[in-house]
Amino acid sequence: MSQKPPACNDFQLGAKKALDNKRLQAQLARTLKEGFQYKRRKGMSRLPEYDALRDRARDIKNHTLDHLDAYLERFEDEVTKAGGHVHWAETPAQARDIILDICINVDAKTVSKGKSMISEEIALNDHLAANGIQPIETDLGEYIIQLRDEPPSHIIAPAFHISKEQVADTFREHHTHLKAERDLSAPTDLLNEARGELRQKFLNADVGITGANILIAETGTALIVTNEGNGDLTQSLPPVHIAVTSIEKVVPTLEDATTLLRLLARTATGQEMTVYTTFFTGAKRIDELDGPREFHIVLLDNKRSNMLGGPFHDVLRCIRCGACMNHCPVYASVSGHAYGWVYPGPIGSVLNPQLLGIEQAHVLPNASTLCGRCEEVCPVHIPLPDLLRTWRKRAFEAGKIGGLHRLGLNLWAWLAHRPLAYRLVTRFKLRLLRLLAGKRGRFRWFIGAGGWTKTRDLPAPQAANKHGGTFMDRYKRGER
Repeated sequence: MSQKPPACNDFQLGAKKALDNKRLQAQLARTLKEGFQYKRRKGMSRLPEYDALRDRARDIKNHTLDHLDAYLERFEDEVTKAGGHVHWAETPAQARDIILDICINVDAKTVSKGKSMISEEIALNDHLAANGIQPIETDLGEYIIQLRDEPPSHIIAPAFHISKEQVADTFREHHTHLKAERDLSAPTDLLNEARGELRQKFLNADVGITGANILIAETGTALIVTNEGNGDLTQSLPPVHIAVTSIEKVVPTLEDATTLLRLLARTATGQEMTVYTTFFTGAKRIDELDGPREFHIVLLDNKRSNMLGGPFHDVLRCIRCGACMNHCPVYASVSGHAYGWVYPGPIGSVLNPQLLGIEQAHVLPNASTLCGRCEEVCPVHIPLPDLLRTWRKRAFEAGKIGGLHRLGLNLWAWLAHRPLAYRLVTRFKLRLLRLLAGKRGRFRWFIGAGGWTKTRDLPAPQAANKHGGTFMDRYKRGER
């Protein structure tokens, strides 16, 4: 899968393509509203202590971030005691080179990969392939999009934007050694074919690379959660295992990790627990039958340490459940590819400007209605709307807001400072809208609102009816 250059500021173009894609729109409605949102509500209803767990998880993450250096050092010490190796990478380039060097040292030709957003962030697959090492994605969704040469569209369901008919077409295109007339109409047929294709690749891989959902300082343990078992096979079958993750994933104790686990699956997919929750500590011991001979952890910073103690400190609590995007009305309309880089949705709109810079991603903080649903469902209470407003302010101050947008804001500010002028203009606009809307009280088309009126009528403001008026008019009449 090729890693495209960040195209975050092409959000409007990506959104338009998504809105025009009827198949994608049907897939989004089915997967998000009928899938993730419903399952999360059902999962939460079975957990009466949910709110208390959220508070506890927030406090765990806050405490860890306040003492991040100490817990990372403790984690490194424990990994080393268990026979593993910890590598520190300040930048994506350093992380890529560290992983490549490990692979070259063992003469690796193929690498099996479990799902990892950090490997996407550092563009690892491209780097390995460019140096003669074949990366093989083993998560079913990641395997599908690797064949299609597409990036993930969601952080936990990377291929949910693709229908089973499209998957069948992709398998027929790439699995040409199988019978052309085979039946791929059922999801189980697709699953069995992917399992058959990947089985030998697991066995032949020279190196296995996974992410890590949580790092545990007191034991030097890393853990991953999967529903397919591919992470276990990637971690245990090859002679070398590399886990690549970011520095904020560490927590102090095993008990803290279990608190996060109780929230993670329920918030992400509505499950009480994922099918596989795998803890790994160090390399294989002498008396153990399976596991890697070498174990490496690559810890990526990539500007995260700059966020500590600053206005975006809270975003480092994220446990990558995807709930904010599952419930975001913007994401539910345009899907993940419109955001132009690895992290979509509200969390991406906050994180991407930090990782890529405001120049590359200043559009994304405006890809939000600020309805607050993201904060409402976040299991660790990240105040995403406030953080989005902070980025909007920075983008405005940096001169990244377009001329028309800036003109509109300046005009509004001028009127807001002159109440009499504001009331006169408002009263005139309301009367004009009433006249233009006619008896229907709605617009089939309106200048500047084509994105709305393309699929629905635009209602005239409620105050534009003949019994309304402006807020001040109604206030003077004594309406409450």
